[in-house]
Amino acid sequence: MTYLDTKTGEQLCETFWNCLNKKAAPWSGDLRVGVDLGTANIVTAVVDSQDRPVAGRIEKAEVVRDGIVVNSVEARNIVENMLTELQDELKAELKYGACAIPPGTGEGDFRATKYVAESAGLEILDVFEEPIAAAKVLGMADQAIVDIGGGTTGISIIKSGKVVYTADEPTGGVHFTLVIAGNFGIDFDEAETKKLKISNQNKLLPVVKPVMEKVAGIIDKHISRYEVKKICLVGGTSSFKGLKEIVEQVTGIPVYVPKRSILVTPLGIALSCRKGGF
Repeated sequence: MTYLDTKTGEQLCETFWNCLNKKAAPWSGDLRVGVDLGTANIVTAVVDSQDRPVAGRIEKAEVVRDGIVVNSVEARNIVENMLTELQDELKAELKYGACAIPPGTGEGDFRATKYVAESAGLEILDVFEEPIAAAKVLGMADQAIVDIGGGTTGISIIKSGKVVYTADEPTGGVHFTLVIAGNFGIDFDEAETKKLKISNQNKLLPVVKPVMEKVAGIIDKHISRYEVKKICLVGGTSSFKGLKEIVEQVTGIPVYVPKRSILVTPLGIALSCRKGGF
């Protein structure tokens, strides 16, 4: 697998953001699809033979818990509807795709994720660990990639373009929401809305700081045996204000958070998809 440089990756994420849930961009050649089943969202990305993001969909969903598919029927229906809309938009068949799983996922959970995408109508050519897909976009060939999703924190250490270590632990954005709900005496959905509003995040920082410190501790524990010079945070939770600084304080290592961090992994899945796999 080859890696893009970080600047190019950022530009691709911005392009993907601009065509997400909107009119498809011009495209050429073959189309490949990346499906990312997250704890909070399902994201589908489409790229063309020139590796240009051309279309995509994002939808809130509660079909995955701690990296495990818990409602395969609903997940399949959402992906299937996304693919139907995208094919109508692109006026083309979407046949080949790839999907991703948290690091260390068991064979049964691996098969469940692949089944969702296949039953929605795709021929799945490969399944990647989520941080590896993220590394494809951001050019982080010799760094630690940390994917902080809704339910889990996945860590991959990459040296000279090869994965030398992966791990995954069940702490993520859902835990932020639960702490907020408990602190304010509100239900989960209201707490989630409160969390996602950027203008609230400075006020919420003291509330969620213990969870951030736990995430930072997880990262530090798993990278401590390796010479890591830079950490890249991706996934929806990674952009929460204050998290970058806390991870830097705990690990003592510079941290980079891309602007469209929630889109890095699904875009990387699509870009990594090749007929025949890797």
